[in-house]
Amino acid sequence: MRNGKATIHDIAEKLQVTASTVSRALNNNPRISDATKKKVLKVAKELNYQPNNIASALRSGRSKLIGVVVPTANRNFFSSVIRGIEEIANSLNYKVVISQSYDDYEKEVQTVEALLNAQVDGVIASVGKTTENVDHFKKILKKGIPLVLFDRVTNELDVSQVVIDDHYGAFQATEHLINEGCKRIVHFSNSQNINIYKERKRGYEDALLKHGIPVDPELIRFSKLQLEDGRASMQEVIDAKIPFDAVFSSSDYSIMGAMQVLKENGYKLPEDVKLVGFGDEPFTSFTEPTLTTVNQKSIPMGKITAETFFEILNQKDQTNNIPKKTILKPELIIRNSSINHQKN
Repeated sequence: MRNGKATIHDIAEKLQVTASTVSRALNNNPRISDATKKKVLKVAKELNYQPNNIASALRSGRSKLIGVVVPTANRNFFSSVIRGIEEIANSLNYKVVISQSYDDYEKEVQTVEALLNAQVDGVIASVGKTTENVDHFKKILKKGIPLVLFDRVTNELDVSQVVIDDHYGAFQATEHLINEGCKRIVHFSNSQNINIYKERKRGYEDALLKHGIPVDPELIRFSKLQLEDGRASMQEVIDAKIPFDAVFSSSDYSIMGAMQVLKENGYKLPEDVKLVGFGDEPFTSFTEPTLTTVNQKSIPMGKITAETFFEILNQKDQTNNIPKKTILKPELIIRNSSINHQKN
């Protein structure tokens, strides 16, 4: 074994068969009997054989690898999207290489470069919060391999996208609060360079205007929407003695921070202040009161994103690819934080 790594030649030598037979068996070629395939797989496991994806890609033109770039994998939304992508990819004998940008532009650029060097057959990505220059994504397209964006997308790239209707989700959330009697609704948002937060803010404003409630800029707070940001934004509103009776946040994490501060300041929930988040993170059903939030259809989004990717990958002429935008409808999950009566 060279450098301690087993090759198909080592497997072939042990089984007294040709290297091409081993290669076909590992690739599940129908010309190879099931008995031979089992023997090859058994020896491959014994020798801890790891396929050389780059060499394989050079021979076949396909590495059977998909690069997936997400801001962070430890959020339920992104981990669920990845799960959906993997379900489709694995069923087609593809492996997923997951990379995190941590919303850092330089890391995102390096990640894309690393995936291209790994000879991935294409990339699925959600754009980072700080990304404005998209030349690294254009490099993927220049190489003639598919790129599909999901959730956080950019109009700077003419590629297929899979998103939820963020405007609709925010509109439904805000209108629900209005229907519950709220008129002074605080809104937590993020950078308006990011499509999802821009659309959620627009949905919030459109719901207010529909019901004849003026948009008050004092009630709109911008931050990175982490738990600590929610705490800080809520305390600022309280300290400024700005009247409010509800909070709608573009993130479950910042609404959780707001909930903590409201309790610390003696507010009763939902009697004094009603709360709605966005994302349907697992913790939202365990808070007291349980949090009303918007479900983003993360697993369906992952599956549809992967299906869109493979449609493009399997087109013979990549230059004739016509980008399409798939928009999923989010769902408002009403819990106790936004209703006076326990309607759970």
